[in-house]
Amino acid sequence: MPGAADLAAVQRLHTLYRNHHGWLYNWLRGRLGNAADAADLAQDAFVRLLSRPRDFDGFDGERAYLSTMARGLCVDLWRRREIEQAWLVAQAARPAPFQPSPEHHAIIIETLCEIDALLSRLPWRTAEAFLMAMAYGMSDAEIAAELRVSDRMVRKYVAQAMLHCISLQAQTAQALAAQA
Repeated sequence: MPGAADLAAVQRLHTLYRNHHGWLYNWLRGRLGNAADAADLAQDAFVRLLSRPRDFDGFDGERAYLSTMARGLCVDLWRRREIEQAWLVAQAARPAPFQPSPEHHAIIIETLCEIDALLSRLPWRTAEAFLMAMAYGMSDAEIAAELRVSDRMVRKYVAQAMLHCISLQAQTAQALAAQA
């Protein structure tokens, strides 16, 4: 049985949705030029608020928070489309028998987006060194020459990126265990 605090949080979200959904949808539609994407992102914004309720400093604070969140959702959408477009261009060069199934295509795009998000949290040189080493198989010396740093720095960058990956993997495992 939900408590009074839970009911109050649901009521606040309902009021927030009623007061701002139309405005947010129109704002996103103007920014994206696409009604379907605007509807999806507006809904995503409120789903995020449902999973992490918060209090605001009035009407202006609500709009400021929603517009900031919406900007981030737009950037995520554009990045995802950029990644997907690059993947489609790469796949266009492959013969039809080697094309992935629609299910594998979706998994690959999702994985590429996760990798992009992971790398975007790292300092530029760290991410570049990690990509050059892992994706392109470049040696420490080749990476060092490309980035104009020492071999030792390259090893440090790659180690930092690996530590970051392991840390995120552990956090994900913890979150999944907590949900179970």
